[in-house]
Formats: sequence, C-alpha cells, structure tokens
Amino acid sequence: MDIIFIPGQSYAITGPNGAGKSTLLQLIGGSLQPSEGKVSFIEENNNAIDAAMAYTKIAIAAPYMELIEEMTAKEQLEFHIHFKKLTHHTKEILSEVGLYHAAEKQIRYFSSGMKQRLKLALAFFSNEPVILLDEPLTNLDKAGIDLYHHFIEKNSNKTIIISSNDAQEYSFCNHILNINSFKN
Repeated sequence: MDIIFIPGQSYAITGPNGAGKSTLLQLIGGSLQPSEGKVSFIEENNNAIDAAMAYTKIAIAAPYMELIEEMTAKEQLEFHIHFKKLTHHTKEILSEVGLYHAAEKQIRYFSSGMKQRLKLALAFFSNEPVILLDEPLTNLDKAGIDLYHHFIEKNSNKTIIISSNDAQEYSFCNHILNINSFKN
C-alpha cells in the first residue's frame, strides 16, 4: 500500500506503542533505510529528489534527537545554520521559544522541557517545506503546549507529519493514518 503526502497538508500517524510510528518517521526523514518497500521523494514540479538528499527538505523534532549538551542554546542554533537555513535570527528564535534568558546556558543544564522547546525551534524555524514531529509535546508544560500550537498555525503552509497517540498533538491534522492499516 502506498502513502502519498501532499505538500501543505498535515498528517498524523497513529497506532499502538511498538507498531512502528517512530520508525516510519525515521524512514521518511532518511535516518533509516527500509528493509522492504521504498521511500520516494517527488517535488511539486514532479522532479524526483535523490533519497540521500531528501534531508535537505526536511526538519525534524523527536525525543531521540540529540542536542549537543556542551553547547549553549545560542551555539546550537548557530551550529544548526551550517545544515539548515533558519527563518529568523538566533536571538529572535530563542525569544520566540521562551529561551532567551538561557541563550548562554549549556544545554546539559536545561530541563527536559527546555530541551524540547529547543528541538521544536530547530524544526519550526528551519526553512524547509516538510516538518516531521515525533511526540512533539513530550515534557512540555501548558505554556510550551500553547507555544507548539502557535508554531503549528504559523507553519500551516508546510507539510507536517506527526507520529503520536495524543490527539492534543495532532487534532489540527487534515489526515489521520493508523499505521496498522498499512500492515499485511
């Protein structure tokens, strides 16, 4: 069975724990290679994108995504610029995600919620047409959850794919895909 993700639409991948939601997101993001089937990337003009280069069109935030603990938040964003263009300046991004006060603090001293805000910043402020989010509200408080929904609204023109079982994370999605529907 094929899944075609249409540009500018939002998708939730749901299903029981261990069913492969995060694995599917990693396959789409290019950090894993499929043992069966294939992942193809086609631009809106019908040009194929080499799978090895698809990451250049994708931003991701996930619990398993590591931040460089020895860096400060500001350094992490400045390092990220070497791989992804950002839509705003570092100071603006840190201010938007409520981390301006921690700009010079090493990430190792961040709470889990602060780390999640930084991961979301790396995804939402990357100038990429596709955003992959795996359990994006992990460790966020009420203010962080509100911030997440604000960023979702600001990025509604992008293709957003969310792996989650929490409706609060994907209630805005145009399409809900249960991963079990695609298994033999």
